[in-house]
Amino acid sequence: MKTPDIKQNPHPKTRYEITMTIDGAPGPFDAVTGFVQYKVSNDRCVPLSPGSGATLAPEKSVPLDLTRVSDKVYRATFYTDLFQDEDYYGLGVCHWSVVAATAALKVNASDLSPALFIDDIKAQKPVATYFADGEYLDARKGKDSFPTITGSLKRSDYQPESRTDIFSITLVAKEDVQ
Repeated sequence: MKTPDIKQNPHPKTRYEITMTIDGAPGPFDAVTGFVQYKVSNDRCVPLSPGSGATLAPEKSVPLDLTRVSDKVYRATFYTDLFQDEDYYGLGVCHWSVVAATAALKVNASDLSPALFIDDIKAQKPVATYFADGEYLDARKGKDSFPTITGSLKRSDYQPESRTDIFSITLVAKEDVQ
């Protein structure tokens, strides 16, 4: 299967501003970055892969430039229609969609990675992701840390004795059609 020549939309219109708010983190982050993941949403426009018979819809990740507004707040903008819908394989037009916007807050060799998925982006609904202070502190020390720490969407997922040692990172999108 040929690799499609994916082009950016020359006139994207649907712009969103993401605001990320950090509440109660036990220390600073070494770096704050992010990315937006895009994927072709209608896999009928993609041929079956030889051998497996699966359809592998094209995907693309684009950096999300989170700008610091204050110690606890960062902002970035992105377009949901960044990529041009096109007939890549002669099977009909492939339509691009955003999967998620994900932040990556680096602590030593680990990233705390809260994400905002497309339904919450479109609903402009704030989504809080909770992390245990211990995850941050272990990552800071470089001990027993995982490369990516995704946290939990429910504060109640943490054990009762550790519920007071929890911080949150909230992402919310606001549409700004141009």
